[in-house]
Amino acid sequence: MLVIGGGATGLGTALDAASRGYRTVLLEQHDFAKATSSRSTKLIHGGVRYLRQGNLALVRDSLRERGLLLKNAAHLVHKLPFVVPCHAWSDKPFYGIGLKLYDALAGSLGLGDTELLSRDAALARVPGVRAEGLRGGVLYWDAQFDDTRLAIALAQGVFNHGGFALNYTRVESLLKTADGRVCGVAARDAESGPEFEVNARVVVNATGVFTDTMRRLDDAGAAPMIAASQGAHVVLPREFLPGDCALMVPKTDDGRVLFAIPWHGRVVVGTTDTPVNATPLEPRPLAVEVEFLLLHAAKYLAKAPTKHDVLSTWAGLRPLVKGGSGTATSRLSRDHTLVVSRSGLVTIAGGKWTTYRKMAQDTVDRTAEVGGLARRECVTAGLGLGECGVRSAECGMGESAFASAASVETCVRHMVWNEMARTVEDVLSRRTRHLLLDARATVTLAPMVAAMMARELGRDSKWEAEQVTAFGELAAGYVVAG
Repeated sequence: MLVIGGGATGLGTALDAASRGYRTVLLEQHDFAKATSSRSTKLIHGGVRYLRQGNLALVRDSLRERGLLLKNAAHLVHKLPFVVPCHAWSDKPFYGIGLKLYDALAGSLGLGDTELLSRDAALARVPGVRAEGLRGGVLYWDAQFDDTRLAIALAQGVFNHGGFALNYTRVESLLKTADGRVCGVAARDAESGPEFEVNARVVVNATGVFTDTMRRLDDAGAAPMIAASQGAHVVLPREFLPGDCALMVPKTDDGRVLFAIPWHGRVVVGTTDTPVNATPLEPRPLAVEVEFLLLHAAKYLAKAPTKHDVLSTWAGLRPLVKGGSGTATSRLSRDHTLVVSRSGLVTIAGGKWTTYRKMAQDTVDRTAEVGGLARRECVTAGLGLGECGVRSAECGMGESAFASAASVETCVRHMVWNEMARTVEDVLSRRTRHLLLDARATVTLAPMVAAMMARELGRDSKWEAEQVTAFGELAAGYVVAG
């Protein structure tokens, strides 16, 4: 079984397949979780918004998967309290009833009971919330994680179960038999250049927002199935939300849910839902998105943030499956879709981080049928994602930069040899989250990291200089202008 795409869906699919005993290879064109899967709102959640839309099946599945992740990856996923601020007399009963249903749907995998808070209690739980007009709040529980650390855990799990997951390996074309069946791929090593072929009984397209590009390699006339939507985030200093509780605004001007979340000593505010036509590997937040987030944050935080307060900003593209013509991306389903082409290419699209395991299970079940593989039961519901590598704190990912040069070298060496980090960006953006937490400050770390990586990888001074320059250009896109 060959999986194309090293994001949440592809990695989850490869781990599911390998853990069932299928011979499995995953190929990723850039780094693991480079695109959408490193740019989430950092939440593992049931989807309060989907509850409002009446999609109880998706909410129930999401809550079950949330509970499984808290058991299987307790070192990476933890529960987090949220407060919904209430300003009208009807807010508390309205949101309270909905969130009580949310608790009920979680069943035995629930994280805590929803509580109705008085005004004083709400201010105590969320000290950074704006007091003006506040009548109280509703407290409920969801979960938080570090998306790329979970991605690396999945990649390591693939290896641990006998599979292979390769980053910086681009699929150039699909191989087909004389009767037109997909039977493998031609791929290129992005570092050293040579092209090679990998034969497989069945191939899975798990390329997220690049789904249609891969489908057109199979069939040039394939109708597009992805409607990409951009979600932007801004990162603020912790002083804007100093407690341990997140803030959830259930309805902004455009009908979306807005979050302000404590994460790694900062506050993440997101997100937007902007339909886009282009799907670049490195999307950038639009100025109007940043303004939207700051404007709404100012409505609910005691201290109104400005552009000068933004430490970093990033955008991710959601690979939503198309609905009818004219359907707004904010209303498209976050559920997943499986499609098998006439040539036997299996495409998995849609979904979200929370349900990656269920998506993978469904994909491998179908892929085994398509490939004529012996049926084997899924084991990932109880499969622990063991401690993988260094924790964030060990690399100084808090209020300061790296703790010391010695700790940096230990971290970098581990990330190169055990986590397949190949570039300075891999280390500072995904193996650690420095770029997302403080873009300007992170640029100063690049020369040191480049020198250490060069020693480990056997690179020369030219490579070092190129890496520092490339990282500086990348980081500039995470800084808010003006």
